[in-house]
Amino acid sequence: VHMANSIIPGSAAAATAFATGHKTTVRFLGVGPRTEDLLTGFEPTAEPYAPVASILEAAKLKGKATGIISTSRVTHATPAAFACHIEDRGLDNEIMEHMVYDNVDVVFGGGARHLIPSGESYETSFGDTWGGKRTDGENLMEVLLTRGYAFVDNRDDMLALNEGPVWGLFDDSHMQPDMDRRHFAEHEPSLAEMTTKAIELLSQDKDGFFLMVEGSQVDWAGHNNDPIYMVTDFIAFDDAVKAACDFAEVDGRTLVLAYPDHNTGGMKIGHYNTAVGYTETKIEDLVNPLLGMTMSANGVVAMMADETDEALIASLGKNWGITPTAEEITEIRKLTPSVGLSYALARIISKGHTVIGWTTHGHNGETVPVWIHGADAPVGIIDNTDLAYIAVEAMGVDLEKMTDFLYVDLDDTGLAWNLDETDPANPVLLVNGARLPVSKDYMVIEKKGKTRTFPLPGLTVYSPTSDKAYVSERAVKLLNRL
Repeated sequence: VHMANSIIPGSAAAATAFATGHKTTVRFLGVGPRTEDLLTGFEPTAEPYAPVASILEAAKLKGKATGIISTSRVTHATPAAFACHIEDRGLDNEIMEHMVYDNVDVVFGGGARHLIPSGESYETSFGDTWGGKRTDGENLMEVLLTRGYAFVDNRDDMLALNEGPVWGLFDDSHMQPDMDRRHFAEHEPSLAEMTTKAIELLSQDKDGFFLMVEGSQVDWAGHNNDPIYMVTDFIAFDDAVKAACDFAEVDGRTLVLAYPDHNTGGMKIGHYNTAVGYTETKIEDLVNPLLGMTMSANGVVAMMADETDEALIASLGKNWGITPTAEEITEIRKLTPSVGLSYALARIISKGHTVIGWTTHGHNGETVPVWIHGADAPVGIIDNTDLAYIAVEAMGVDLEKMTDFLYVDLDDTGLAWNLDETDPANPVLLVNGARLPVSKDYMVIEKKGKTRTFPLPGLTVYSPTSDKAYVSERAVKLLNRL
């Protein structure tokens, strides 16, 4: 599961591995790794900072419908790796631009604020106002509508959909944990509901479809050392996998792959406090403490009347069925400045009131399981990049050829180009009199007083680090005719 510069992977690099078949550097999405800090003995399979085609893009070029689902912002690391080519996972606005112009047919999740310009807002169907975060002046929600997409912001409207393409974003940032939805966001659909609806819409394409579904918050629960958050969000993911497998069972031609990108938190049954009596640990010892927990640790904190110890004790009692000791409250408060209150209370309550142990608030580097429905499972340990090749083999496409087709290095074409940064937030490649807006999928040519726009099969990508530009073979052919 390692990435190019660490034996313990980050989410962006891990997702890039199984989206593109290439290992890359921490925080990189859909591009090759930098070379200055590679693991000892590691040989990159992609050029530094160069975009590499994803299995979603390959499916699209094969004529298949495509979809992305997450319970995080859709610009978060895992969903982003399938539809963008950017050197920093933190660039949500730029990632959203890639995702919109990469023409994914169905997108469900959170993160609407990165569609909307800063200073503008969107009034939801359920009475909330979402403020925009974009700093380039572009309203990507309007772009989606202009391109024929529907946009929905609530569960009922999503369930009523009969056809795509559609974007459904149900929060301006991340969606709620599965168990917290009924307390804080009743308008949000479950992961299984999003998956079922996406399959219904995408399967209308006679050429088939590719769908990436992320149970985004299993990872966050591990970071939080929150046992009930971890269990319930994993069950929510399992429900989504069941929806996919139920479809595949009937369809008979669909491959379902289910896997994590890495472990987080090192959740185990047993910890130091159970060491003496572990041979007497019953099923009830594991399950009963969780049965009284009605929301995540984040929810427990959100339900506090104020920031006092008394309010924390009251919220823990009401929402987790647990009365902490004075010593535990002291320990929680001592830990809070370094990790935050919800992390601190989850860790201390796990230790004192459950038989669940944790090794870290971070990621782990051990191997993780893979589940496959619709094909023979591989035997033994496989590399995370192999998951991409299992998927493209099922679809009958070649990732290397797709990369060669979508992302030609302009320096290798003999075409002179430069970058127009008159508007730094909206750079444009200038080539042979044509204008190719960076991070978009079209070319503009002005000739004999007429302006023509040519759609392209992929994004125009510019790497500020390597100062290289990449365009599709179709773009190169058009440019050579000018």
